[in-house]
Amino acid sequence: MKKIVCKDYEEMSAMAADVIAFQIKSKPDSVIGFATGSTPVGAYKRLVEMDLDFSRITSFNLDEYYPLERDNPQSYYRFMHDNLFGLVNIPDGNINIPDGECENPIAECEDYDKKLIKIGGTDLQILGIGNNGHIAFIEPNDDLPLATGVFELDDDTIAANSRFFENAGDVPKKALSMGLRGIFNSRHILLLISGKAKANAVKRLLDETVSTQAPASLLKLHPKVTVIMTEDTQ
Repeated sequence: MKKIVCKDYEEMSAMAADVIAFQIKSKPDSVIGFATGSTPVGAYKRLVEMDLDFSRITSFNLDEYYPLERDNPQSYYRFMHDNLFGLVNIPDGNINIPDGECENPIAECEDYDKKLIKIGGTDLQILGIGNNGHIAFIEPNDDLPLATGVFELDDDTIAANSRFFENAGDVPKKALSMGLRGIFNSRHILLLISGKAKANAVKRLLDETVSTQAPASLLKLHPKVTVIMTEDTQ
């Protein structure tokens, strides 16, 4: 695990954008796993400013709230289109995001997993980390899921995400999320961490233990992980 500490969010975003841009330039037909939330927004903004060629990029998003309409301002479909996909030349047919409006979420997750396996996994997987140490929507638990599935959100996660909604009660209680298999099948994982609230999660990430109660700690078992974090997370 390679750790890079930046002085602030802007520096972290710039370094993250450089890593993603290098992947796109070195392999124009890369498969990239994208993350949502406030942490990667700065990196996505810089990618747009770089005027990169996304025409052969295939994307797989980590997750989507369920149930939630695509046109809801807080859907991850809207997030990705507002912050990146709608601002670059990636073909609509190359974009893969779990469908938060699907009638059969189990079938949707199974199909998503099959697509990931068929394409051979991602070349680069972007991740954030939750205050409780979750990655994607894989919450702390005794047993963690390998497959993409319908996950119940932890109370801490719901509370943390409530800032994006008008009312805390509007936050969906479930999500369709990539499991550990999809994440670990990536050839390179880029983990972005910003803010004091992540300090406890970072401590578990960087210590000498692995625990399902801190899902991000399992990343220590992956052969190629780059962590870019701000000073205040330590």
